[in-house]
Amino acid sequence: MTTIQERVIGGSIRTVGAFSPRAGAALALPVFMSVGRGQRLAEDAIPTMELARRSTVRIDGLARKGIDVRVYEWGNGADVVVLAHGWRGRASQFATLVRDLVFEGFRVVAFDAPGHGETPGRATYLFDWTDTLVELQRKYGLLHAIVGHSFGALAALVAVSGGVATRRVVTVAAPADADTLLSQFSGLVGFGHTTAAALRARFAARFFPGEEDPFPRISAAEQPVPESTELLVLHDRADRVVPISDLDRLAAANPHARVVVTEGLGHNRILAADRFLDETVDFLVKPSSEHFG
Repeated sequence: MTTIQERVIGGSIRTVGAFSPRAGAALALPVFMSVGRGQRLAEDAIPTMELARRSTVRIDGLARKGIDVRVYEWGNGADVVVLAHGWRGRASQFATLVRDLVFEGFRVVAFDAPGHGETPGRATYLFDWTDTLVELQRKYGLLHAIVGHSFGALAALVAVSGGVATRRVVTVAAPADADTLLSQFSGLVGFGHTTAAALRARFAARFFPGEEDPFPRISAAEQPVPESTELLVLHDRADRVVPISDLDRLAAANPHARVVVTEGLGHNRILAADRFLDETVDFLVKPSSEHFG
């Protein structure tokens, strides 16, 4: 959606929600699921993306009719690193990291989630990311690592806690759970607590029929990754999208994690920052024993 569309629809949700929170939630849910206008392919990422080997993996998608997710692959190493972008992001955001990891001898795999980059669609949610990670792990076997940014980081944590096999996980600007995303949306649109609560209930009924409260099941704060999975958690103190407090919750749930806090990089610029690149590459190339002590 354009900014004007978002303002108009947001105003409608607030107006309807003031009279009927349930009706406001009914109007808000498809907007919450809609991808809207994503990022364009950055010019400096074009050479890297042109070198990618392209394929697809098939997932159910929100409509359960099937959707082909665009997958990119670089390098030929035995160890596979999967990259998961965030909401309104795309695989090309990781272009610099791709080059660094291929140089280190890894096979690097990234994807565009439904409605993002080269994958079609208008609406999506967490399960499209986790389903894609399941399919990629099925295709490549035990993964060396998953690196996730923002929404993709939450998906990586949920997928690994749910059984996706990987040695290591790196998260960047990760929300602690889906409630963080709902709070962000309600704050952005500006509707009240009663409409927010109704939206939460409607979301649960739509995707988890019969479950009283499914949110703990899709919470990285309440479903930690196995201690055998090494974890690096990065977050910038000036992140205005995902609050730094979510980092504290993730660290508390995963005491074995290495935690790195950056300064002045925000939510997206961190992906091209030397600190993120150095920490991530170092974490992925060192022997496991060097991460603990």
